[in-house]
Amino acid sequence: MPNRPTNVAVLGSTGSIGRSTIEVIAASGGALRAVALAARSNCELLMEQAGRVRPRLVAVADAEAAAKADWSSLPPEVERLAGAEALERIVAEADVDVVVAAIVGSAGLRSTWAALAAGKTVALANKETLVMAGPLVTRLAAETGATLLPVDSEHSAIYQALQAGRPEEVRRVVLTASGGPFLRHTPEQLACVTVEDALRHPTWNMGPKTTVDSATMMNKALEIIEARWLFNLAPQQIEVVVHPQSIVHSLVEFVDGSVIAQLSPPDMKLPIQYALYRGERRAGPAPRLDLTRMLQLNLEPPDEERFPALGLGREAAAAGGTAGAVLNAANEAAVGQFLAGKLPFTQIVPVCRAVVERHPFDPHPTLARLFELDRWAREETLQCLNC
Repeated sequence: MPNRPTNVAVLGSTGSIGRSTIEVIAASGGALRAVALAARSNCELLMEQAGRVRPRLVAVADAEAAAKADWSSLPPEVERLAGAEALERIVAEADVDVVVAAIVGSAGLRSTWAALAAGKTVALANKETLVMAGPLVTRLAAETGATLLPVDSEHSAIYQALQAGRPEEVRRVVLTASGGPFLRHTPEQLACVTVEDALRHPTWNMGPKTTVDSATMMNKALEIIEARWLFNLAPQQIEVVVHPQSIVHSLVEFVDGSVIAQLSPPDMKLPIQYALYRGERRAGPAPRLDLTRMLQLNLEPPDEERFPALGLGREAAAAGGTAGAVLNAANEAAVGQFLAGKLPFTQIVPVCRAVVERHPFDPHPTLARLFELDRWAREETLQCLNC
């Protein structure tokens, strides 16, 4: 249908990615339209967003939170849904063209799965979907004709750089890491890290869990696993470098020695827009890189003794099977305990390793088995804290 706007369903609209997505849609001049918004439990902000963008549907995954909310300010023409199954209904709606999957954690996997089963284009900001179920997810997309487009800044950068050559010409991809707030900390300093320290990220404004993952570099460990399945790479083709300025978002090296990088200020609106327009370049609200000013770009190898999560991520990527799902669940549980003041910062990764090493590994799990081990890993993580 000519001139019809691209209809977008935003899952996780009240989070940082969701809020940036709404900014991109608002700046599109009508080329993009938010037809559905969904949140986990923040009903107040969801209603405010609905008043601004007037979607056809809103949904709250937490049915209890939805039941307690005062919905009197919701525009009367907006249909309201509640419960986890509501997200699966939204993504399968016939008029939805693109689903932004931005619900953090393993909770986002079921709705992403439903969107792919419906053959939708999925702008994937939920890295846990591929970390937990990469082979199953990519196989489903191939079967239904669905499209997976990355929203994470690093994977979007790789996706963009890969346009410069054919898949067989790729030697390696290089994920960049800011290094978080503790890049130069000694082991003694890391042992004294507080929750407040870990939540002070030097360049990015993210939620608490993602910010802690950046501080441990577990985010890069998970991104290694994600990149393997998203781009069909061998684990040894994926490397990490530290780049504190967060301007170079990732690089691709081709077999002839050429290295293609994607650069932009650290702002999520650019990768979000690139996915929403399905790879088409358009003017948008993302800030521009000012090349008239002096620019310093530092790249250095990571200290894997200081950040052991990277090695654990490589091992999980190489193992495949259930390793990624267990690592992700253990990390979510361990970070939760750290944020609650019940686990030292330096014990997050060792606890994750212990859980991964003792789990009943399955090289070819079903989706149901992955969810079983997700629950098991969370319980096992809590038991490890009491040992």
